[in-house]
Amino acid sequence: QCNVMSLSLQDGRQRKERKKTVSFSSMPTEKKISRVSDCINAMVDGSELKKVRSNSRVYHRYFLLDADMQSLRWEPTKKESEKAKIDVKSIKEVRTGKNTETFRTNGTYDQISEDCAFSIIFGENYESLDLVANTADVANIWVTGLRYLISYGKHTLNMIESSQNNLRSSWLSDLFDEDDVNHNKQIAICAAVQLIKKLNPGLKNVKIELKFKELHKAQDKSGSDVTKEEFAEVFHDLCTRPEIYFLFVQFSSNKEFLDTKDLMIFLEAEQGMAQVSEDTSLNVIHKYEPSKEGRLKGWLSLDGFSNYLMSAECHIFDPEHKSICQDMTQPLSHYYINASHNTYLIEDQFRGPSDVTGYIRALKMGCRCVELDVWDGSDNEPVIYTGHTMTSQIVFRSVIDVINKYAFVASEFPLILCLENHCSVKQQKVMFQHLKKILGDRIHVDSPKLEDCYLPSPSELKGKILLKGKKLDTNCTASEGEVTDEDEGAEMSQRMSIESTEQQTNAPKKIPLLKDLSDLVTLCKSVEFKDFPTSFQKQKPWELCSFNEVFATRCACDFPGDFVNYNKKFLARVYPSPMRIDSSNMNPQDFWKCGCQIVAMNYQTPGLMMDLNIGWFRQNGNSGYVLRPAIMREQVSYFSANTKDSVPGVSPQLLHIKIISGQNFPKPKGSGAKGDVVDPYVYVEIHGIPADCAEQRTKTVHQNGDYPLFDESFEFQINLPELAMVRFVVLDDDYIGDEFIGQYTIPFECLQPGFRHVPLQSLTGELLPHTLLFVHVAITNRRGGGKPHKRGLSVRKGKKSREYASMRVLQIKAVDEVFKTALLPLREATDLRENMQNAIVSFKELCGLSAVANLKQCILALSPRLTGPDNSPLLVFNLSDPYPNLELQGLLPEVLKKVVTSYDMMIQTSKTLLESSDSVYERILQTQKAAMEFHENLHDLAVKEGLKGRKLHKAVESFTWNITILKGQADLLKHARSEVQENLKQIHYSALTCNLSKGGTAGGSSGSTDSKSRRSLEAIPEKATGEEELTDEEN
Repeated sequence: QCNVMSLSLQDGRQRKERKKTVSFSSMPTEKKISRVSDCINAMVDGSELKKVRSNSRVYHRYFLLDADMQSLRWEPTKKESEKAKIDVKSIKEVRTGKNTETFRTNGTYDQISEDCAFSIIFGENYESLDLVANTADVANIWVTGLRYLISYGKHTLNMIESSQNNLRSSWLSDLFDEDDVNHNKQIAICAAVQLIKKLNPGLKNVKIELKFKELHKAQDKSGSDVTKEEFAEVFHDLCTRPEIYFLFVQFSSNKEFLDTKDLMIFLEAEQGMAQVSEDTSLNVIHKYEPSKEGRLKGWLSLDGFSNYLMSAECHIFDPEHKSICQDMTQPLSHYYINASHNTYLIEDQFRGPSDVTGYIRALKMGCRCVELDVWDGSDNEPVIYTGHTMTSQIVFRSVIDVINKYAFVASEFPLILCLENHCSVKQQKVMFQHLKKILGDRIHVDSPKLEDCYLPSPSELKGKILLKGKKLDTNCTASEGEVTDEDEGAEMSQRMSIESTEQQTNAPKKIPLLKDLSDLVTLCKSVEFKDFPTSFQKQKPWELCSFNEVFATRCACDFPGDFVNYNKKFLARVYPSPMRIDSSNMNPQDFWKCGCQIVAMNYQTPGLMMDLNIGWFRQNGNSGYVLRPAIMREQVSYFSANTKDSVPGVSPQLLHIKIISGQNFPKPKGSGAKGDVVDPYVYVEIHGIPADCAEQRTKTVHQNGDYPLFDESFEFQINLPELAMVRFVVLDDDYIGDEFIGQYTIPFECLQPGFRHVPLQSLTGELLPHTLLFVHVAITNRRGGGKPHKRGLSVRKGKKSREYASMRVLQIKAVDEVFKTALLPLREATDLRENMQNAIVSFKELCGLSAVANLKQCILALSPRLTGPDNSPLLVFNLSDPYPNLELQGLLPEVLKKVVTSYDMMIQTSKTLLESSDSVYERILQTQKAAMEFHENLHDLAVKEGLKGRKLHKAVESFTWNITILKGQADLLKHARSEVQENLKQIHYSALTCNLSKGGTAGGSSGSTDSKSRRSLEAIPEKATGEEELTDEEN
């Protein structure tokens, strides 16, 4: 549980942060804050807060609310006591976070926690008192209490008394009466425990029972039966989550419930839900509100709100990705394919047992590439095991039976069987018979056409099984022939003994191959890799090379660009080193970033690497196929696997994650030293290209595994969102060694914005019952570019320091002349985007919000300031114009004039972008089209200009770089256009919601007819071609 009131007053100064920090904000014995009266009481008692001044000075002061609730005071002070106070009635607004000029210009900006900071805006001149609490809980108490006081003034107490959780009381009363069948006005303690357990399954029976007994002891009560009042009190104590209460009151307009309008605002502004109506709100209320009265009146109580936030609708994983959501008609080489190594093993790869359950598990998990290491067995039956080791054996036929049964249970897309054949011709005949008899027509036997430049698509190969293996030459007419042996174990041990990557001198071992078996191999013929130039010249799309991880790592380091280009056309399989006799796993991201499609994982070995693999393949309906980023598929595009910086033509995203709280963390398995105590902390890890890899950790919350409160915010720059994953890991802080509690891994593209619950999984991937993290997710564009400045997102670059996309010089005159024509439109595109985005950041700051906020939240935050004393608006949005302008309705205070100027600038830059982007976009695409005409003959042109060797290679690379920049900048402009249309729509809807509009209708839309999902991260259409027009309808 959470003590939101305990404050260490003796030492308010922040100690220098060490690797592990401690939070005293969550001690199990303190009472929870879960109603306004708790907040007011805490404020009357007072808290130590830091007062921040613009000169970077920070003062420690003790703040308290006068008992009459009319004024706020602080001490010690040099002022007369009457001056060291603020009248509550003079407070205009209470702002959360570091969102005033004082905070933004303070030298200690970086050291101040966003979650502990808040500002009181007061007086006719809108002065700000900027404060930092020792914990986020204390900041929440003051923000909630002060907002309530502003709303109700001297009537606060009456309001509190008249609205003490009436919905909860009536609901709990009904529940209690249902159990009290004898009408004794009390029920047995065991029945009361079960009733609370039913309402909150994560609670332990022992804990609930202890609460009742403590209550009885405090009342000197002898019997053990429970009254209605006692039942309500224990429920209130155990089942109220303060962090959800604080969120609830932000949207409830200081009522004890959310009405349909409040809920609409929450769903739209916070959860990013599109096209929300009152009916949407009513549906949520009818589904999640437990009280009859609430459902009847269309009100959502705190308990209904908690139910909604805990439901599948508020899961962090975007449900759109639970089914196939990617284009499945591209060549097979354009997808990552979920692959298993030594599928038959269920322990290690040296001594472990082999079992068909390995295949069942892998196929049920969506694996689309399994391995069969086949050797001669007794009784003329081939067997599967790892050669040169002591692993046990399983019969080939039983494995093929299992594959036939489970091949398409999890996915209808093609399954690849990697046959490593070490059998005699006699037993190969048996293998062939089993394959034909059991798998029959499922085996793909159509030979590829010689003119095909790419493999078929997963869609074309639905329900088919592809065999990967050695193949005899097409001119072989005999019933058998010879091929080189494919023995990965032996090959690796030889390769490890030499340092160079050159071919070994000893002749590879030859083995016989049955022609019938050879003919079953069509699209995945195993060939040996020599080097990239040879492959580019001679390799066919249906030929597949296998790389051991050591060699693949060397290729990734020495030839990162070539490796990516190679994988655009050919399938590459990477398998773990046989030196990993414990069957540990390699990091699949190291090879995915090079475009390697088939990274074979030891499914039997849990841990970080397997978490990444499972998490990654969740994103396309767990089909085992994930479309690679466009920049790694397009024939002419520049991408290097080792990029330590932003990717050309891709707009970096900023990911903001706030870890709010946890629920029901179990004690780690096997950790007995601390008894039942859990001291959790959370790591947030980003996995992706090298430039994106990062991690941050929260403080440790001591002795609280049930409901730890973290309240910490982190920010990560993601340069290639399509390859990034986020992993949440919860650990138990222990001196001996931190123990693993749970984790959840999710692709960046699958994150849902807003307040979300994260279901944690055990080390072996099982869901931990009722074990959750509560987080807030927001994704924004980075403003301005360049290195992050102390003001983080708010950095705005003036035109002089602005970075423009540039074209590289090829030293081929005709081509360079064409690329030069793009320089001006590229500058114009950057200016259009940056001017619009900078104007939006300025407007958000004047609204008192950070750049994480959307425009809907800005208008909602502004609306109280735009309303005069008699509730008439000082300003209205004229919605009859596609670009809603602000019209004065009365005298404006100076501070609002700044807001109006900033709003006008935002609308003006948005209008300029929409009106000018078409022609700029066209000019960029024309250059791209003109340059692509040189692509076929680029090599010859370069040779004519006298370029050779390294200079020739550089010219070709510069060409692909320039094309990538042109396409990327055109896409960014298209994105910016969608962003403007979305912003205009948000202004339109929120003006209507706040009754600050004229000339618009609820169904209308400003400047855009687009009604698709309003997520801030819309994907660029997959096949953006030069002929495309940039129209208003485009998303």
